[in-house]
Amino acid sequence: MPSPPGLTHLLYLHGFRSSPQSMKARKMAALVDQRFPQVTWWCPQLPPSPKEAAELIEAGTRAWPTDSMAVMGSSLGGYYATWLAQRRGCRAVLLNPAVNPARDLAAYIGEQTAWHAPEERFFFQAHFVDELEALQAGPWPRPQDCLAVIAMGDEVLDWREMQARHAQAQLRIVPGSDHALSDFEAHLPAILAHLGLSWPQPQAGP
Repeated sequence: MPSPPGLTHLLYLHGFRSSPQSMKARKMAALVDQRFPQVTWWCPQLPPSPKEAAELIEAGTRAWPTDSMAVMGSSLGGYYATWLAQRRGCRAVLLNPAVNPARDLAAYIGEQTAWHAPEERFFFQAHFVDELEALQAGPWPRPQDCLAVIAMGDEVLDWREMQARHAQAQLRIVPGSDHALSDFEAHLPAILAHLGLSWPQPQAGP
């Protein structure tokens, strides 16, 4: 299989109650800034409404080149990333992606607190469940475009359900670990390779 085109634009989508301050988002932001400054990085704070989140994502990436852009998403962000990647035909990296958030988040209707800023509150409304269902994507038309990193130790989502949903994609099934992928750095080489990025080679001495 030919190497994917070099990456020029990378979008990161956080999960439910999360933010750009999540561990994985911060690590990726620092990595792009330090090692790949040529890549445009965007990790927006997503609104609670899935419809508004989709509109924000679509508007912010409309001018991005499909063949050299990619989207990463964690948990609910992985669900959004699947929707965007199939809509745009771009590469995707899914990190313990939500499979059926309309079902799972129906139990969270009401006031919620932000994970990284507990003093911030938002209201998850009942009609948001319908908005989530409207973003449900189908099978991957180009399975090679997707890399799904799935932890068997995920305490929030069922790894077998994630595996079944993305069975045709490139799968990285991780024994143990957890929903947050606390061992995230161990998966960076595979993620970067999928994105068409490589570590800068050290310069030879004189």
